[in-house]
Amino acid sequence: MASEQPVPSRPTAPRPLSEAAFRDLYRRLRSRARDGGPGRRGALDRLTPERVVAAAAEVRAGRTVSLAATVETRSGPDNPEPASHRMTAPTRGETGAPGLAFARDRFAMNVHGDVDSHLDALCHVIYDGELYGGVPASTVTPDGAEALTLDLVRDGIVGRGVLLDVPRLRGVRWLEPGDQVTAEDLAAAETAQRTTVGPGDLLFVRVGHRLRRRTLGPWDVTRARAGLHPTAMDFLAERGVSVLGSDGNSDAAPSAVPEVGFPVHVLAVNAMGLQLLDWLDFEELVPVCEQQGRWHFLCVIAPLRLPAATGSPVNPIAVL
Repeated sequence: MASEQPVPSRPTAPRPLSEAAFRDLYRRLRSRARDGGPGRRGALDRLTPERVVAAAAEVRAGRTVSLAATVETRSGPDNPEPASHRMTAPTRGETGAPGLAFARDRFAMNVHGDVDSHLDALCHVIYDGELYGGVPASTVTPDGAEALTLDLVRDGIVGRGVLLDVPRLRGVRWLEPGDQVTAEDLAAAETAQRTTVGPGDLLFVRVGHRLRRRTLGPWDVTRARAGLHPTAMDFLAERGVSVLGSDGNSDAAPSAVPEVGFPVHVLAVNAMGLQLLDWLDFEELVPVCEQQGRWHFLCVIAPLRLPAATGSPVNPIAVL
């Protein structure tokens, strides 16, 4: 009788970082990143045309999978400002009238909420009065941002996506709120999934947030959520990735740095110039990757054309 495979044990929780240690990490990662500024694309400079062509050449089945969650229009403990959608036409009298009529609707949302899938532009995170690359925070005005805006990705982001599934690595359905993903977790997931994260890649880290939310219901994610430990950003710097996305918002709560509420946002966007994608949904992608026996794919991300915006709702598409 064959022996059962052992279930991986839960790793020891990583230690919190002092503010001084976080600032040392911030300076080190910032020094490794290419200098930014108005008109620069940050870490997307690594996503060269040659790498896009190579990613497209790996498409095998022509299967497309959305990595976005359905937009939420109902309020909840994690969604106090839900998106609004209402029909503006037709009126009741128009629906049965002869001749031409149009159905019309209006949509509005808090782009940087805690439920809906969105992309954070490089002007989204201010730290010590600066944006990525030392751009003054004063360039973000009440009328819109003037530098490092969503306009940098107006032509979209297309490249090689890689999904690292940390709950799968640990033998659980999801990570519990407050759990933190380490650089060692990411490296171990690479090995377990027989894949490699490389320069210019779009790295997606699954913590199982969406599955837990659907199974147990929503909760206040401002107090408790799974995410990356700040030191895990060393893994991304070493691999030279261009984009980081998660089915959470990449930051754990409570924060590993008590003095900094969103340390991974600060490191990813402000120090490293990474485009960040929050609150994605990988539950449809995982079984497709398992079926095909590979965890990398062509990925297409098309934000809205909002030139002065700090972010956009987004529907990334994996092509396998």
